[in-house]
Amino acid sequence: MMTYFGMSEFLRRTGVSKSTAYRAEAKGVITPTRTTGGHRRYTEEDVAKLLGLQKQNAEKKCVVYCRVSSNGQKADLESQKQAMMDFATARGYTYDVVEEIGGGMNMNRPKFMRIVNGIISGEIGTVIVAHKDRLARFGYDLVQNLADEYGAEIIVANREDMSPQQEMVEDLMAIVHTYSCRLYGLRRYRKASDLIGKDGI
Repeated sequence: MMTYFGMSEFLRRTGVSKSTAYRAEAKGVITPTRTTGGHRRYTEEDVAKLLGLQKQNAEKKCVVYCRVSSNGQKADLESQKQAMMDFATARGYTYDVVEEIGGGMNMNRPKFMRIVNGIISGEIGTVIVAHKDRLARFGYDLVQNLADEYGAEIIVANREDMSPQQEMVEDLMAIVHTYSCRLYGLRRYRKASDLIGKDGI
């Protein structure tokens, strides 16, 4: 007879977070049944499947990614790196540390893109970050979806103290500057078009 158990027992046996369990279900890795009240019920087979996926990821590279926006934040970068190394070590990970200086609005940062390419190629199985915006200010869900698609896991330590408010202000200013430049370019284009129209060129 098959034995079923609830979410808390499933998380205890696999050692994953609730969000990781939900993502595994969404991808079809596990298929919990539902009670008439809508509660999930898991089996030993579900545990084995998720542990098997974790084992595959463990055989891939684990990367601790640390980022700040400017050279003036190198002390913050060092603190972030040490905290994330402690976080990863406490959870038994063997990892490489990747440090980068660049704005969170820039999705074309060289080291960030190497991590993305490593996820796609299957070289990287786990990425650990202090906060979601260390990866991307507004594009985190896209990165998470990519990781899910290629069987990688992103672990967020949720260290809000390592998401400086000043960086958010700088990123917002960058957005304003970008759109101001575009509006200015449109105005110049319209004026040029008007002049061409008047001159009959």
